[in-house]
Amino acid sequence: MLRREFLAGALFAQARPKPNLVFILADDLGYGDLGCYGQKIILTPHIDRLAAEGMRFTDCYAGCTVCAPSRSVLMTGKHTGHTSVRSNTGGVPLLPEDVTVAEVLRQAGYRTALFGKWGLGDEGSDGVPWKQGFDEFFGFLNQVHPHYQYPRALFDKDKLEPIGDAYANDVIAERALRFVTQDAQPFFLYLSFTVPHLELLAPDGDVEPYKSVIKEDGVYRELRRHYADNDFPRATYAAMVTRLDRYVGRLVEHIRSIGAEENTVIFFTSDNGTATPIWGDKGYFQSAGPLRGWKTNFYEGGIRTPMIVRWKGRIRPGTVSAHPWYFPDVLPTLAELAGAVPPAGIDGISVVPSLLGRGKQKRHEAMYWELPNYRRETGTFSEAPPPAAIRWGHWKGVRPKEGAPLEVYDLARDIGETTDMAAQRPDIVKKLETMCEAAHQTPRVQKDSNNKRWAKRPV
Repeated sequence: MLRREFLAGALFAQARPKPNLVFILADDLGYGDLGCYGQKIILTPHIDRLAAEGMRFTDCYAGCTVCAPSRSVLMTGKHTGHTSVRSNTGGVPLLPEDVTVAEVLRQAGYRTALFGKWGLGDEGSDGVPWKQGFDEFFGFLNQVHPHYQYPRALFDKDKLEPIGDAYANDVIAERALRFVTQDAQPFFLYLSFTVPHLELLAPDGDVEPYKSVIKEDGVYRELRRHYADNDFPRATYAAMVTRLDRYVGRLVEHIRSIGAEENTVIFFTSDNGTATPIWGDKGYFQSAGPLRGWKTNFYEGGIRTPMIVRWKGRIRPGTVSAHPWYFPDVLPTLAELAGAVPPAGIDGISVVPSLLGRGKQKRHEAMYWELPNYRRETGTFSEAPPPAAIRWGHWKGVRPKEGAPLEVYDLARDIGETTDMAAQRPDIVKKLETMCEAAHQTPRVQKDSNNKRWAKRPV
């Protein structure tokens, strides 16, 4: 089936130049944080326009409910029952034999670049971006480092480059603009911003307008002294999202200004669900929309994410799709758009038929997520059934903690996952448990580099 999908993509690619591919990833942005997904307070006009000019998905999911595993799924096209990085420590690398989307696209003739957060291989490992298919890299390697919005230095491949007192995402956005040029060779840009993840910091000029319209409910004080304190956490969060929106607007305008708009496909999404409850917000922004849960758990609010795709002249403007898909599907989708062959053994399915409105869109029988408990001292995982989730049609199974029985929800009637149907539907429980067992493979031993270079705030 993958070969047949590839042939269709190859024929399409021969008919016109290979499109540039831009994949923008926000960090901890919630399903309901954008105006086009129902947000009423935070202003996101540029991303809303992207949705109006392209396709907005209602049922798209991240690769996991936390950062590193989600990004591993994104890069490898394998879900968390199969992908290499399944822990969230910041130092566990991809393997040399892992084939990333960047490698697939570079083999197809693309210039490839990552600007921003990586999290899949630290200094000295085989997982660093330049060993995983990226021609250019500028940003953060270890996923703990981008907790600091003013880090004083970023990696330019394997060398630290001082950035002074600059806001990190400003520098990352500028590097992306420099990379995007109208050349004969197509490009793949993976733009991985670190906002609105903690720490809650944004330039004063962005925060000030929100102070008069947002009601605060106390200050933010981080007990471990890891993140910066903040007297206006809600206004700052809103400012971070709006600044992210402005980065997107500048990039889209730059692509238009160089005449590449009609040959560039832009994806926008987030790496997992909202983290606002983690820093103490009590639902003021409704960042999860109608969904239950948040980052670190497998209810819909922890894994369902915004997904917007725009290709001027090719994707019908203002389209809303309820097709269910997730991060394993990104690799085969980009591969088909590029006329490339996806690697064997991945879990993803191309969504090009949905994007372009032609052909029959293949669907997953089920979509699976897990987050096994990792023992850093041994580099091994618990053998008990891990926290996990599975979606099979409109049925959703959630194992909220290690070894717990599956809860079962009917998403068609209960998108907020308020009523556990496990007792009423033991047949569904059995089916979902069987599929979870089949989807899980024992994780490899994962050596965590435990890099402490930036474990404390730089001074």
